[in-house]
Amino acid sequence: MLRFPGRGHREPDEVVIGPLDLSARVDEALAVQALAFGLGADEIAVRRQIVLRHMVYPGARAFGATLADGRLVGFVYGMPNDRTHWWSTVVEPYLRAQGHDAWLDDSFVITELHVHPRYQNRGIGRALITTITAGATQSRSILSAIDIDSPARGLYRSLGYEDLARRVAFPSAPKPYAVMGAPLPLRARR
Repeated sequence: MLRFPGRGHREPDEVVIGPLDLSARVDEALAVQALAFGLGADEIAVRRQIVLRHMVYPGARAFGATLADGRLVGFVYGMPNDRTHWWSTVVEPYLRAQGHDAWLDDSFVITELHVHPRYQNRGIGRALITTITAGATQSRSILSAIDIDSPARGLYRSLGYEDLARRVAFPSAPKPYAVMGAPLPLRARR
């Protein structure tokens, strides 16, 4: 487990990173995602079913960032990539067009990573992603992120992720995404 001390009397909360039973805490995790990603109730209802389905896939696992009182303030989950999974079938043509479709093999997918806005910029997202990938047996990691210059993309780049494909259109997603990949283990902080 990793611990992040609070920041003085105004922010005394200590955050602990550890394994998370995401199926049991799906509603709490999705509440964090809704705040961090700006999702509405309908989107959360759909994502709830997706998360529960993902967590029964072989090798799926999750880690959470919790406070001393047990409140969840961040989470990450992922699984070994399978070319038959929906995400993989959507991104494969984009990766193939760039000569990167081999990244879909022997890869651990970061499916979701979200930190409550009040707890962002403290290294919690970095700790979550490095913790989950440290236990991966695959040689690389892949993920998708909204294709804009954002703090999330900056974090991924600092860990060694590079753009493999851009302007990826997911059905019903209003913005294009980038697919990023990095060799494992992830690069140390720079």
